[in-house]
Amino acid sequence: MVDSAPQSIEQTIETLDSAWVIAVIPALNEAPHIEQCIRSLMSGDPWLRQVLLIVADGGSTDGTVEIVRRLMPEFSNLRLIHNKRRLQAAALNLAITQYAGDDTRYIVRCDAHSIFPEGFIRSVASSLARTGAASVVIPMDALGETCFQKANAWIVDTPLGSGGSAHRGGKLSGYVDHGHHAGFDLSVFRSLGGYDEGFSHNEDAEYDERVTQAGGRIFLDATIRKVYFPRSSVAALARQYYNYGKGRARTIRKHGKRPKVRQLLPVLALLGSLAGLLVAPLLPIGLLLPIGYLLILACASVFMFLSKKSLCGLLTGIASGTMHMSWAAGFIKQSLLGQR
Repeated sequence: MVDSAPQSIEQTIETLDSAWVIAVIPALNEAPHIEQCIRSLMSGDPWLRQVLLIVADGGSTDGTVEIVRRLMPEFSNLRLIHNKRRLQAAALNLAITQYAGDDTRYIVRCDAHSIFPEGFIRSVASSLARTGAASVVIPMDALGETCFQKANAWIVDTPLGSGGSAHRGGKLSGYVDHGHHAGFDLSVFRSLGGYDEGFSHNEDAEYDERVTQAGGRIFLDATIRKVYFPRSSVAALARQYYNYGKGRARTIRKHGKRPKVRQLLPVLALLGSLAGLLVAPLLPIGLLLPIGYLLILACASVFMFLSKKSLCGLLTGIASGTMHMSWAAGFIKQSLLGQR
């Protein structure tokens, strides 16, 4: 078993020692968001400014590093390190190697593309202490600024967008097999070797597999939420989900797991639509497959247009279809070719 022993009530949110906690922000070209992210993490409780907050930058060229350096005199607990491997998995491992001391018990992961609720770091560390879980994961609430980003945000937290993942807008706390990473028990993280740096994407799900295989527990704390900004263009969304699909296939292959039904659905949608188009010249009935899929996306667009009372809702079908097809393409390629 890798679970930590349950912590005493004295280690709750009121008395948590700041020396037990370090927080890490993996970053790469996050100039539009990094300052807002840091300020949201540091707002409120003075206790937060006693916790080391480490930005692990993967070689940004858009001014991210300069913004962080400008904020360092204001936040004396803010640190900046260079993550030469660029990957989020490497960022967490590097920050822990350089800054986790003998007193450190908990690691809080803070993604740069987000706005965090007041006291987020303390809340996550407190949840780890109260539950004794190996990891704490949280729901994400998507927020859009541009029209396509709004459509992306509206659809991603629905079953059509995310397949019903518990951490996508979920409202109920409880133990899960995977979720959006917010915090780790450091002793467990180290005992499992940290993140697998061979994963450019899906490193969180791959780590969760090792946690559960070792007997650890992952707690979804729905009382701790964050706002994140999804991709704002079709091209960026397609790249993201293509890589997600590849990462999921690698995780399944590494651990000998079977994909879940909700993970197979986009693959079936892509293969079915392609098969329908291929046989259509001989069997026109084959067109029912791609047409049926497009009708589902169209209905989603109309529904979101009416429910949100916004023309941006008409783009939700495009956003959802981009997620499905890109994820499926990445998953199929990785499964068949085994390429990284």
